Amino acid sequence: MKTFKSNVELVFNNLNSEKPSRNTIGILAIKERFETALPRSIPLNGYSLESHQKNEYSRWLKINTVATKFKNYKAVYISLKHPDRAPGDITAAEMRFVANIADHYSGGLVRTSHTQNLLLPLVHNSNLVSLWRELSSTNLSAANIDTMQDIICCPGFEFCSLANTTSIPIAHEIQNLFTDPDELQALGNIQIKISGCMNACGHHHIGHIGILGVDKKGEEWFQITLGGRADEKLQLGKRLGPAVDRASITSTVEVIIRHYLSERIDQQEHFLTTLDRIGIDSFKEAVYG
Repeated sequence: MKTFKSNVELVFNNLNSEKPSRNTIGILAIKERFETALPRSIPLNGYSLESHQKNEYSRWLKINTVATKFKNYKAVYISLKHPDRAPGDITAAEMRFVANIADHYSGGLVRTSHTQNLLLPLVHNSNLVSLWRELSSTNLSAANIDTMQDIICCPGFEFCSLANTTSIPIAHEIQNLFTDPDELQALGNIQIKISGCMNACGHHHIGHIGILGVDKKGEEWFQITLGGRADEKLQLGKRLGPAVDRASITSTVEVIIRHYLSERIDQQEHFLTTLDRIGIDSFKEAVYG
């Protein structure tokens, strides 16, 4: 193993020494291909919000938009996560609608994300209210980005011949565990990722809570991992314990969440922080007794 490692390092160092200089790879030419004219600001036409709308809009603004490097512009996520749709699913009519609002508000730009959502990368602040109103009219304004409802999920065996188990119905069941917007916000960013087989299309291995479907003698079972993450502290999730059956998977996830809520120091303590502090054995005891 040491010899193999030394040989890999030798090849890697040789590759580094052969890297072309920055001046020879046409960085400026590449950069020009990605220069984007900022979308113009569209007058609001006197749009006003009623009191209940103000609360909904404020929540959406906080959760579904992020600052950009351009002053007065935000990136806006369009959530495709809702208990009444498969994660990441969008109809042809909805996609045409998104294309129209992208033309109107974001210079024709719309991106897909690995989290199975859509992103309007550049929306002027003065247009956010009218954009939200339009999204609300088509059930595309769910304010749940980076919440427990924002589940990454593979198609499962409903749509994939490789899958061992179902996936989408489990995502819906978990999404329905916590539907109150205030409760979702209080839970914080808990990333749940579901894969119906070992190909890991749902990225379960880097989910804060990962779910992997396995086939045991023709029956659906699910392995659970905790603590996966894909940020600067990258790590794969650790297996919680024995797989659970189809009838138990959703209630098991609820036990994990409830245990986190009972053990966290305060509302600001993230799921991963609590997990690191009390250890996976504490969650194992809560689930398996």
